Amino acid sequence: MPLILLLLLILVLFLLAIAAVLTQRAIRPRCFPYLKTYQIEVEHGYLNEAEYWAWEKQEVEIASPFGYRLSATYFPLAGAERTAVLVHGITYTRLGCIKYLPIFRRLGFNVLIYDQRYHGLSGGPNCTFGFYERYDLRAVLDWALAQLPAGGWAGTMGESLGAAVCLQHAALDPRPAFVIADCAYADLNDLLRLRLRRDAGLPAFPFLPLASLIARLQAGFWFGQVSPLREMPRLSMPVLLIHGQQDDYVPPQHSRRLYEAKRHGLRRLYLAPNAGHAESYASDPAAYERVIGEFLRECALLPDGGSQ
Repeated sequence: MPLILLLLLILVLFLLAIAAVLTQRAIRPRCFPYLKTYQIEVEHGYLNEAEYWAWEKQEVEIASPFGYRLSATYFPLAGAERTAVLVHGITYTRLGCIKYLPIFRRLGFNVLIYDQRYHGLSGGPNCTFGFYERYDLRAVLDWALAQLPAGGWAGTMGESLGAAVCLQHAALDPRPAFVIADCAYADLNDLLRLRLRRDAGLPAFPFLPLASLIARLQAGFWFGQVSPLREMPRLSMPVLLIHGQQDDYVPPQHSRRLYEAKRHGLRRLYLAPNAGHAESYASDPAAYERVIGEFLRECALLPDGGSQ
């Protein structure tokens, strides 16, 4: 074999090896164990143990259309005929949504939280950034709506990965009465391009196309198939986009682009001052709750001046 061909082969194998590592970090990230997230939420003051264990709750398993089980917790509220389905971020568990429960309970909602595929106590071989997760959310919403009386309704809210999943799900399932997306990414390729440059000092080409090819072979999707931005014109239900102004992981421009792309129905954008990634609630809990309440009342989903 001529030397130049040998060197070319070595280069190709080297690039593929790097791309394979990048793909694994994306689709099989190291996730927090469930019990560890419980400890973290307690330490940060987001999970009040006395309050948490006093709430009526039901541990359930919901069948994914892809053959694994989704572990969930349902918090019914006496007399409530509406439910908020809350979706956590990447590498974490459903307990990351606990901090939002008091908000929705005060507004008269049952709450359902669940571990996304590959996370927490749920099954699933990998993370696909919403490509398969949106169908899991449809199954979760099926379960939530089945618990309600005739005329009951549900909305979805997600954080980071969960926010992107909620937006992608809403494009294929019109049933959510509202969607709240906190620090969603607009397009997976755009986000990965940014993270490659900042975290690894690598250019998008050739690593991103190669990693996408490997993801297609190993997980069944191309990175380019994950784009909440592309789905936004199909959404007609009210959407509230929330983003920290100081978010340097998923820059706030992602939510601005999502806001501009929504063509039909109510849209609102709240940029939380001095908040980083997934820190909009922590930076000002009172303002966060006020924004959600005002949004739901503007949608005519809650009566003016009251929770019920």
